[in-house]
Amino acid sequence: MEDVWTTAGRGVAKSVVRDLATCRWIEQRHNVICVGKTGCGKSYLASALAQAACRSGHRTLYARVPRLLQELAIARADGTYTRLLTKLAKLDVLILDDFLIAPLKDAERRDLLEILEDRYDRSSSVLTSQLPTAKWHAALVDPTVADAICDRVVHNAHVLTLKGQSGRKRKGLNPKP
Repeated sequence: MEDVWTTAGRGVAKSVVRDLATCRWIEQRHNVICVGKTGCGKSYLASALAQAACRSGHRTLYARVPRLLQELAIARADGTYTRLLTKLAKLDVLILDDFLIAPLKDAERRDLLEILEDRYDRSSSVLTSQLPTAKWHAALVDPTVADAICDRVVHNAHVLTLKGQSGRKRKGLNPKP
């Protein structure tokens, strides 16, 4: 957490980072949502939150949503679906990176709903997305499932909107100020 960029214009205040580093949000079963453009540091911040949670003794898993959905499809096919959902429900913190990076199939939307329903008011989740939360409903397509997912995640979340240029571009071969 000590390396998270909190420079002016970044969208993340140093006081917010300090507060999140205490992990009180986990004890209060709150979520964290990081939104912003590609490369702005959403995944980095989510990883820093995961590391702080681990340091505080919380069971944590970091997963990219596309890969997690693939694992769930395989688990459904091989009969371990319920076991995987139970494992995800028992985590103190689940990081869902790249949420809504691509359109979701019906089964994937329902899988995410199952995960988030099992975790609601029992544990915390961190979601990163390039889409602002106001666009999630439309991106989830199915209005009923979208309502259910958003209701379980957004209303008890600390929403951080990150700004600035891509960190990858800044660290690239020809960085521009």
